[in-house]
Amino acid sequence: MSGSKQSAAGRTEEIADGIYAYVQPDGGWCLNNAGVITSDGQSALVDTAATEARARRLREAALSVAPAAPRAVVNTHFHGDHTFGNFVFPEAVVIGHERLRTEMAQADLHLTTLWPDVCWGDLELVLPTVTFADRMTLHVGSVRAELIHLGPAHTTNDTVVWLPEQSVLFTGDLVMSGVTPFCPMGSLSGSLDAIGRLRALGARTVVTGHGPVAGPEVLDTAERYLRWVRDLAREGIAAGLKPVETARGCELGEFAGLLDSERLVPNLHRAYAEELGAAPGDPLDIGALFAEMIEFHGRLPACHA
Repeated sequence: MSGSKQSAAGRTEEIADGIYAYVQPDGGWCLNNAGVITSDGQSALVDTAATEARARRLREAALSVAPAAPRAVVNTHFHGDHTFGNFVFPEAVVIGHERLRTEMAQADLHLTTLWPDVCWGDLELVLPTVTFADRMTLHVGSVRAELIHLGPAHTTNDTVVWLPEQSVLFTGDLVMSGVTPFCPMGSLSGSLDAIGRLRALGARTVVTGHGPVAGPEVLDTAERYLRWVRDLAREGIAAGLKPVETARGCELGEFAGLLDSERLVPNLHRAYAEELGAAPGDPLDIGALFAEMIEFHGRLPACHA
């Protein structure tokens, strides 16, 4: 393996023969990771980036390690930091879960309104043209990539990309490394179920949606956090507290070092909803939750995209 290459926006790390992680520090809001799969003169991409400038730098990074532009882009979920850059890869077929196409079209470029001071560039929304329900296989030269939907988790439309021969797993935002999980648009119980199924794959290398490349231990951290949130929700409901009141009254403990800790508030809303009978993936008022998170945090969460 050839190590890593640094750019102004991200770092390219070869994590297996011809398999690369593109990591954008520090992994906070909209600073996502991507992946490049290369084999036998072909390449594919896992996720793009939030802004036009970052997406174009990702393209440069991909072309620096691949013999040709990616012929496929897999979007792990509909959020703009993972999909807005699709348009800078016009050669590629965009692939995603069937609900991803629907929710991406509904969301449009709304993410850009949350942080109006970010230089988003001249974005063009490009939806997946190939969708699947549960599972599909993408062949990139001799590399077999299994695209797996595990049910509502981070969102309703998450896809993980599993390379069994290389023991590499791209999780999207279903799991994050050194970053607070975020499940109000999906399911807390579904996230826990999905993490258990991911652990059973036996990956040695895990490229999460945000944060440094990790090993399987990153699954354990995410699981402990989500179980902690579930326990907090149960305690808050028993005490008659609202989610934000529960958040204000707790200590983060071992999770204090995770980036973007303000996500606790919307995560608790999801946990409360499920404890009170909501089904995984049932919609919440995300706009209201984001506003409450800002109030709890005391300011707009930092986005350095």
